[in-house]
Amino acid sequence: MSKPAFHKRRLLRGIMLVWIVLLDLLVVTCNWTLSDEVERASEYDVKAAFLLNFVRFVDWSDRTRSGTGNELILGIAGEDHFGNALNLIRGVTVKNRTLVIKNPVDSNSLADCDILFISASEKDRLPSLMATLKDLPILTVSEIEGFAQRGGIINFIIVGNKVHFEVNPDAAKHVGIHISSQLLKLARIVTDE
Repeated sequence: MSKPAFHKRRLLRGIMLVWIVLLDLLVVTCNWTLSDEVERASEYDVKAAFLLNFVRFVDWSDRTRSGTGNELILGIAGEDHFGNALNLIRGVTVKNRTLVIKNPVDSNSLADCDILFISASEKDRLPSLMATLKDLPILTVSEIEGFAQRGGIINFIIVGNKVHFEVNPDAAKHVGIHISSQLLKLARIVTDE
């Protein structure tokens, strides 16, 4: 890797870490109002930072933890609207595991993921995807309306031009995933329909 590319990547990671610290502070204070800096960020920059922070507040039980060793695999199913936002979190170490982005993920490699973001473009395929993922220990996250009520674990929602999220704790428990009470306090809690 050339020196300019190395320094650019290092700068981008530094910027992402600032975002992470900002979001961590918001989570810790449990006063979830987005600052002016976050509001100016694109929706998908905020969603990428959320994805990274969700991992910090989620635990996979030993019996369900994937066999990916030192990697924590985040897969993207469907259209990728994240742009460079995912590059900022790629390679970050969380819970002693390095975050790896797999984009796109096909139906044959869904089970390899620890976290799966299901894009809104997959709305028509959602019943099939959910049937495939039903008992797998994967933290499922989406932006499809009603996703958490259909068995997904975390769903992004937009309220007043701000990114919020809802959580289905029963869906998480079903696949052996524990979600921290700190994260649950910030979420809108939903159950299966």
